[in-house]
Parts: sequence; C-alpha cells; structure tokens
Amino acid sequence: MAADSCSWFPALAVGVSLLKCFFISAYRSTDFEVHRNWLAITHSLPVSRWYYENTSEWTLDYPPLFAWFELGLSQVARRFDANMLQVENLNYASPATVLFQRLSVIVTDVVFIYAARECCRCVREPKGSRDVLSRPSFVLAVLLLWNFGLLVVDHIHFQYNGFLFGFLLLSVAKHLQSQHLQGALLFAFLLNLKHIYLYVAPAYGVYLLRSYCFAQDNKDGSVRWSSFSPLRLLALGAIVTSVCALSFGPFIAMGQLPQVLSRLFPFKRGLCHAYWAPNIWALYNVLDKSLAVLGIRLKLLEEAELPRASMTGGLVQEFEHSVLPSVTPTVTLVCTLLSILPAVASIWLRPHGAQGFLRCLLLCALGCFMFGWHVHEKAILIAILPLSILAVESREDAGIFLILTTTGHYSLFPLLFTPAELPIKVALMLMFTIFSFTALRKLHSSQGSLLHPLEVIYLLGLVAVAIACEVVFPLSPWQQRLPFLPLLVTSVYCAVGVCYAFLRLYASLLLRREEKPKQL
Repeated sequence: MAADSCSWFPALAVGVSLLKCFFISAYRSTDFEVHRNWLAITHSLPVSRWYYENTSEWTLDYPPLFAWFELGLSQVARRFDANMLQVENLNYASPATVLFQRLSVIVTDVVFIYAARECCRCVREPKGSRDVLSRPSFVLAVLLLWNFGLLVVDHIHFQYNGFLFGFLLLSVAKHLQSQHLQGALLFAFLLNLKHIYLYVAPAYGVYLLRSYCFAQDNKDGSVRWSSFSPLRLLALGAIVTSVCALSFGPFIAMGQLPQVLSRLFPFKRGLCHAYWAPNIWALYNVLDKSLAVLGIRLKLLEEAELPRASMTGGLVQEFEHSVLPSVTPTVTLVCTLLSILPAVASIWLRPHGAQGFLRCLLLCALGCFMFGWHVHEKAILIAILPLSILAVESREDAGIFLILTTTGHYSLFPLLFTPAELPIKVALMLMFTIFSFTALRKLHSSQGSLLHPLEVIYLLGLVAVAIACEVVFPLSPWQQRLPFLPLLVTSVYCAVGVCYAFLRLYASLLLRREEKPKQL
C-alpha cells in the first residue's frame, strides 16, 4: 500500500464511523434484544446456567467465546444502565441501553478497520499511479469499510458482523502474507466466536495441510509426500486445541458440552429462514409451489390433500413440500459437501498459492450459502467481503463481484421494512453500487468491459423489482392478501444472480493456468 495512504485511509475510517453514529436512533431488529439478553445472561448468571437459561425466547446460541465477549461488554454496559443486565427485563431498551449497544458495535469495528488496512497491504499497486481511483488499495478500502451490507446489517438492523469479519479478513491477510500460523490462530478464534464460519473451514483445513504441512511440490505440481512436516501439523493442532479449550473448556469440565452443541445446531428450525436467503432452496420452494398450483388447475392434484405450505407465509418451522420431495438437513449436508468438493479438491491438486485458497474460501462460503440448512440472508457477506480483494486485481473477478454484490446486497432490503428506513437503504445502496461500478471499471479500463450485455440487463431488472416491491406493492390490494410476495420475488430474482456468480467463480478456479511448483 502506498505511503500516502496514511492520509486517505484514516479519513475513510473516520468518515464511515461518523456515518454509523447517525444510525443510533434508527430502526433496530429483534437482534438488538437478543444481544441485550445475552449481556444480561452472562453478567447476571453463573457460567453453569448460560446455555440453560430460557426466560427469553432469544436464548444464547453462539459459541462460548462470544459469550465471554458479551461478558466483557457487560462490564461496560453496567455503567450506562444496570437495568439492561437483568434477565427478567425483556425487551428493555432505555435510551442509555440503545446508546451503549449501538456504540459497542461501532467501537468493536476497530477490528474490521485494522483488518481492512492489512488486506489493502496485500494488493499490488501500479507504479507511477497518481489518481487515487486507479489504486487498488484505495478502491479495496472503500469496498470494505463502506460496504452496504455491513452498514445496514450491523448499524441499523443490529449485529456484530464487522467485529467478526475483522477476524476473517485479518486471517485471510495473514495467509496472503505467508504468515500461516497467525492466520490459523485468528480463524480458530473466529470459529469459537461464531460457528457460521464453519462454512469456510474446509478451505482452511485443506489449504493448510496441503500448502503448509507439505513444504514442497514435485515438478509437475503434485504434492511431494516426503516433504510432510509433523512439527507444522502439531503446531496447527496445538493452536486449534488451545483456542477450543479456552472457549469450551469450562463447559466440558461441567459436562455441558451436549447442551451447548444443542444450542449451536438447532436443526428443528426450518429449511429456510423467515427472510428467504437467495439460494437454491428459494428456487426449489417456488418451483414446488408453482407445480402445486398447476396441478390443482389441471385437476391432477386435490388441494385438500396437499400439505399446508407454511413456507410461503414467511414462517420458519419444519414443513413438507407439496409436490417435490421434502428436504431434510441430511439432504442439505450432502448437497453442500458435493458443491464444495471440486473447490477443495482443486486446491489440493493445484494449490495456486494463497490466491487459490481465497478462491476456494469464496466457493465454500457460497456453496454453504446455496445449499445449507436454514441459511440466513446475511450470510452472503461471507463471500462478498473477501471477494472484494480479488475484484481489485482481476477484471474477471471484478465482473463476478459486481453481480454478486448487487444481487446479494439487494436481497438484504427486506430486513429494513419500515418506511422511515426506505430512503436510507436506497441511498446507501446507490452510493455503494455506483462507486463499485465506477471504480472497478476505471481500475480495469484497459482490459475491456466488466459485464456482458445480458448481465447488465439482469442487473437493471433489479430496478424494476425494487420499484414493484418497495413502491407499487404497498399501494396495491395484494398487500393484505399476499404479504409474502415481495420477499418471494426478491429472493427468487436475487437467487438467479447468486447462482450465476457461484458458477462463474467456480469456472475461474477450475480453468486457471498452472503455477510453478513451490520449493521452500
């Protein structure tokens, strides 16, 4: 990263931090109460009761390291308003409580800011470039720090994703800098903070085994088995074991591990989250519903005999599909493993260094997002943020990034459903999208167009979807009869773009040219 970044990087970081402060009094979701309740649980109850407490429906369901994090926050929270730390004070939201929780997200984002800076150090800078928009590090800093998804999910909707993504991006940066043990340590901490990052664990495991534990390749690029280092494997094992012991140790000692795991993996929840993630199951659900309607009209099916399609009502309980086979957690697991298998096999057979690892990480994230059980729409950010690094260095990846970010970010619109937040989310989305298209087009101006004509037409279709769902539908009589329709249309339309980006990213990994084998 250029030396003059000491002027523009702090300005970007301070600017976005000030912007976040403007959202302190904005709409907040039930996740606000979730985290207030966790503050109360960890502060008011002994450790032995943390994963048994159920006064609130929002029980503690993150790994223990995040519970320790909440305990640390609670020590500061009591200086703002001690009443927020009482378990029985359900839905407590005094002005001091709101201020503390909002500020806690903003302050802990310092981890993300530091990680963004480290990622910027990993990209190649063109020589003699004076225009800041022609510098990959500057573009990357804006794409990360001012990411639309993080702004609306963390600082309006309310969560701590920036803090968590800081660990992920910092881990990726350490691998790009060949500091593999530090990268592994950071990822181990991340897994023990939030288990959704198991999505990308296969990429880490295979990459570290293949490219760190095996120190050399043969001339044809295959693994040199004699170069295996037991000491390196032991070092990695020690890191993972130590972090897990720090996180889970007290609960294992109390014999509570099964209870903790039952909270972390609640498979009784439905196939899809209430806000449909734009993945393959959104398309599957719509296909099932369409076939059921068609079957009834053609008198091939009896409506009374069909199972009630609760999914189209926005519910998340288990249910049966009407025509197509119902999907179980086992089916989603098999589909997920099959979807990421070529990616992890590729970095074993043709590692392509840390860049290959990053591509595999993205495909694992998207594969789990596409085929996983009860996937949250916010999980698309696990792919969008790391893809920013590749987008500033490759025209092909920049095109994939524009498709995935535009569709993935728009799929988050239903999270902010109040009229007051409509101008905010539209303005933030336009600001980020216009910058992304403008900056990446300028960055890769000498290499041709970033998008094909059909891709441009598809993305422009989002404008029509937005007008129909955000403006026309609320004024129509359908709002009372079909309240779930805008969410269905949004999820299905965006699912097409996410699927397409997934396939293009796979092609970019599998069709890459061979690199010279490593000799360490």
